Amino acid sequence: MEAIVSTKWTLARLYEPDLVIVDCRFMMGQPDAGRQAYEESHIPGAVYLDLERDLSGELDEHGGRHPLPDPATLAHRFAKAGISNESRVVAYDSQGGAMASRLWWLLRYLGHDKVAVMDGGFPAWQEAGFPVTAEQRVIIPASFYAEVQHGMLAEVYDVQEKLGAPGIALVDSREAPRYRGEVEPLDRVAGHIPGAVNRFWKEGIDDQGLFKSADEQKERFADLQDAKEIIVYCGSGVTACPNVLALMRAGFYNVKLYAGSWSDWISYEGNPVAVGEEE
Repeated sequence: MEAIVSTKWTLARLYEPDLVIVDCRFMMGQPDAGRQAYEESHIPGAVYLDLERDLSGELDEHGGRHPLPDPATLAHRFAKAGISNESRVVAYDSQGGAMASRLWWLLRYLGHDKVAVMDGGFPAWQEAGFPVTAEQRVIIPASFYAEVQHGMLAEVYDVQEKLGAPGIALVDSREAPRYRGEVEPLDRVAGHIPGAVNRFWKEGIDDQGLFKSADEQKERFADLQDAKEIIVYCGSGVTACPNVLALMRAGFYNVKLYAGSWSDWISYEGNPVAVGEEE
């Protein structure tokens, strides 16, 4: 299954029994806005999973602002949403694919490869005039068994150990002013992990709100082609996910997500912080 599918692809398979469509809309700072939007109008048959209630774990001293859920807990949530190991899953949002990519990454992390992000999200679906509804379908719980893919994840100690090591590339997915430490609206310390390059995740999306082509993504990350391993992070491990998706689309497969990201990094006293541009 391709990692990115079109609205037309989704429409053509809308009522196929093994397809589970997941609405991932969520607005940072407005935690109920996504669910309210879903309740007002969504793709027929779609279920809703909330970034903070379903796709994140409990907040703690470390782990960042959107900690990874415990795998067993996450598997239970997927099963409760009707997702089985045999399901094909299509995720969408209205935030350029950021929240949908988080679900895409989490399912793959639990060993489920049959998952895709719907290109353009709900805005593209509406613009095409495809059907929407406010009706919520009855969800029949499924069985979901997790096979955790530990190689997809970078923990804080991995980043600490590999900092400055040859062949290791760090990608910061936040906007340039946050990366440079000029502003920091969400976390208590501004700046970036030393040695990281800045690739704002939205630069992987075109003017129509669609993911750029494989060649265009390859161009975005051209300076990383010799890296043995690429570790991607953002503020809390959410908007790094569309960059992971973009890197994979460009043909990079040695890609890990630092799920705790910047908000986890600064929770450890003594972790170095850089500001400005890298030399």
